[in-house]
Amino acid sequence: MKINIDRDKCCGAGQCVLAAPNLFDQDDDGIVLLLNESPGEAEAPAAHEAAILCPAAAIVLED
Repeated sequence: MKINIDRDKCCGAGQCVLAAPNLFDQDDDGIVLLLNESPGEAEAPAAHEAAILCPAAAIVLED
């Protein structure tokens, strides 16, 4: 799996951080920061949840 983020789309809701704190963080302006672009299988459910919860659709997953 590979995670791609579009920081320009991010609205700073923070749902990704709540769903997958090992994969995402936020900068001082609340914009998403990707901590691990190629997580293992154990992190896949959290990555999928974060992508679904993102109100701006700023997270795209590639399998």
